[in-house]
Amino acid sequence: MASKFIPRNVFPLSESIPRSYFLGHHKAGLEKMKKKIDSVDYVIECRDVRIPVTSINPMFEEVLGGKRRLIVYTKRDLLNSNDNILRKNKERVRKLDSKAAAVFFTTSTFSHSGKPILEQLKSDARATNNLGTCQVMVVGMPNVGKSTLINTLRNEGVHKAKAAQTGAQPGITRKMGTPIKILDRPNGSSVYILDTPGVFVPYIPDAERMLKLALCGCVKDTIIAPVTLADYLLYHINQNKPDVYEKWCEPTNDVNLLLDRFAHQTGLLGKGGIPNIDQAALNLVQKWRAGELGGFFLDDIRAELKKERDTQNALGIGLYKNKTPANKRKNARDAQTT
Repeated sequence: MASKFIPRNVFPLSESIPRSYFLGHHKAGLEKMKKKIDSVDYVIECRDVRIPVTSINPMFEEVLGGKRRLIVYTKRDLLNSNDNILRKNKERVRKLDSKAAAVFFTTSTFSHSGKPILEQLKSDARATNNLGTCQVMVVGMPNVGKSTLINTLRNEGVHKAKAAQTGAQPGITRKMGTPIKILDRPNGSSVYILDTPGVFVPYIPDAERMLKLALCGCVKDTIIAPVTLADYLLYHINQNKPDVYEKWCEPTNDVNLLLDRFAHQTGLLGKGGIPNIDQAALNLVQKWRAGELGGFFLDDIRAELKKERDTQNALGIGLYKNKTPANKRKNARDAQTT
């Protein structure tokens, strides 16, 4: 009788994992945002829904200030499709940012997912009686889907072909683009959107956060060793649904065993039939990014919300500031859902 597979509950983090990907065009893009922010009406901040906490760039807080902000969690189609799991986690994600005017979830492939954002821009414009041209700036970490979102909004709003270049690797957009029209409003004015370069942070003290960003494609695949990324992916797959790779290998915590089997069965072999382990690792990671190996959160959202509540409690603010009976009951319900 075969023993039951037990996945690892801790991933070993190496000190050799790089902690930065802050490039020259990231810094230049941030400076351009600072200069342009006063002339825009809204900011759309994109985050990868698989890493809703890790893909937050705290540097934007200083740049955006109090500008009206919409939060868009991209790549929702790459998550678990189970309705109950997804609905519960979407509610948790919405609680991560109380400062946003609205929170949206979009997909990588379904163009109509941008329609609620356009409706929000329409209704906000009517509410503020803004009759002039409206400008929206899109910001986010590298490769979180900003350009894809812009093309989605343009296609849905004015039925035009894509205007922003997209790619599988970060760094496609290296400078702020010219305004792109995405919407004609009922009052006769128009909404234009500005694409910006993805901006990383200068230093990440947490090695696991760097692994999450790299796994989701926010840094180039040459920054962290492919086998390390594949091993981190295997760690998460095993905690969620290890049978997704059963066509190549039985459940295992040994990434080299999985990559060897994967390379042999997919033809990734060099001279003498030696498996190309690095290429196998990269291909495996790319399959997950494409949604072929299950969809799951890399961030522990429940733990992040608890951390936020603990901070608010210590400061005497936020969720538990209002002690009326009605709010006590609401706070208790909120705590149970997280």
